[in-house]
Amino acid sequence: MNRKKLACALVLLSLALIAPTVVLARMRGPHVTVGPYAGWTLWADSLNQKDQLVYGGRAGVMLTSLFGVEGTIGFLSGQTKGGPWPYVRTATGAEIDEKIRHIGLDAIFKFGKGPVAPYLLGGWQQLQFENDDPAWGHRTEHGFEAGGGVMISAAPRVAIRLEARDVFFEFDDFPPDVPDGLNHNIFLTAGLSFALGGSSSTADADSDGVSDKKDLCPETPIGALVDMKGCPIDGDNDGVFDGLDQCANTPAKARVDAKGCPKDSDKDGVYDGIDACDDTPAGAKVDAKGCPSDADNDGVPDGLDQCANTPAGARVDSKGCTVDSDGDGIVDGIDRCPNTPTGAKVDKDGCPIQVSEKEIELLDKGVITVRDIHFETAKWDILPDSYSILDEIGGILIQWPQLRIEIGGHADARGSDAYNLDLSQKRSQAVLDYLLSKFPKIERAQYTAKGYGESQPVAPNTSVEGMARNRRVEFKVLNTEELTKEKERRRMLQKNE
Repeated sequence: MNRKKLACALVLLSLALIAPTVVLARMRGPHVTVGPYAGWTLWADSLNQKDQLVYGGRAGVMLTSLFGVEGTIGFLSGQTKGGPWPYVRTATGAEIDEKIRHIGLDAIFKFGKGPVAPYLLGGWQQLQFENDDPAWGHRTEHGFEAGGGVMISAAPRVAIRLEARDVFFEFDDFPPDVPDGLNHNIFLTAGLSFALGGSSSTADADSDGVSDKKDLCPETPIGALVDMKGCPIDGDNDGVFDGLDQCANTPAKARVDAKGCPKDSDKDGVYDGIDACDDTPAGAKVDAKGCPSDADNDGVPDGLDQCANTPAGARVDSKGCTVDSDGDGIVDGIDRCPNTPTGAKVDKDGCPIQVSEKEIELLDKGVITVRDIHFETAKWDILPDSYSILDEIGGILIQWPQLRIEIGGHADARGSDAYNLDLSQKRSQAVLDYLLSKFPKIERAQYTAKGYGESQPVAPNTSVEGMARNRRVEFKVLNTEELTKEKERRRMLQKNE
């Protein structure tokens, strides 16, 4: 039986491989079919019959283009394997010539409406065995049959038919030495089928079921559904025809792939074509337009934002969490004094509440005047005992990055005017260079260094005390309007301390 099953499988596989190569016409509506056939039988091993040629004819009525009933009659001339009995027994005798008739009545089901139509069948069958033996020469066995094949249209009313059919029955009187059970007998046949009545389609080059004479769209892709005029239907208007479209009801404007399925390049759940923001970061939540939502407006989309409800104006890191660069408890973006010295007590705006004398001077006068910055004699090298003073001033200035500061150098009247002007210029530049090196947060563009020499004395140069007052460095605010915004607020804070 395994040999016969293998042969049947190979035949059906061959049919499946050659079937798609034919593209011709097909029959429509109720019609009668008749046709001859011939083939080969593969008898069950338990049957006392050699494999042999079979030939005959078929006649049927197709009630629709896909369903009908059919009768079959076939004739076989062969020999037994030995002896006259219908089943194989341990004792064998001479081979005996036999005549066999096969009669079948089946329902047939076709699949598809194209010119190549696979089909299945099944129903009742009868096998009549006849030989010259007086005891066993006439037997009739009833059973069932099932099979399948393919019909290939060769002309409007002619089809080539290739088929494999299992004709099976069970003997009623098995002797004890013969295994009981069904006998599966395989009939492999090829034939023709002629259609009578009904209507045949005319030439249909694109195989869409609409004849070329009526087809207004003659190059329809195979498999696409068409209307009465032969034009492809696209129910969801996505550019992929029904029948080929594997994703029906695509939303309007959504872009699709070759299978008609919507694409979502950034995988945010909103289809391309509808997605107004097509580069959404993975994990971000989006609105109906596919744009990332940002409930706290901190620039980090919801879904990626690990710190929700960020205060308005606050600067955040890549995770959406606030940053406090100077560690004063007031986050960057809200902190109006972003470079508060470590440990300083600040107000709600991040500005120090405890204000130094030099800071008060800056706020009140718009200038810090320092007379104890010392340089080497006749040089502009800053002496180490002046570093602490400059550090204090630098710590004050970095709190107002918006201020524009002029560092002015002033000298007493000793020496020539030109000498004093040059020396004061170099010393003011040395002070600026020190601050820039010690305080990287200072914006260089906000600072200038200028030497005034002895041109702006604040005391007579006739005494030691007067000359000492004239030797000074001034840190002057050039945009004093920025200080005005802070001055009264800071003074009020001091009074409330």
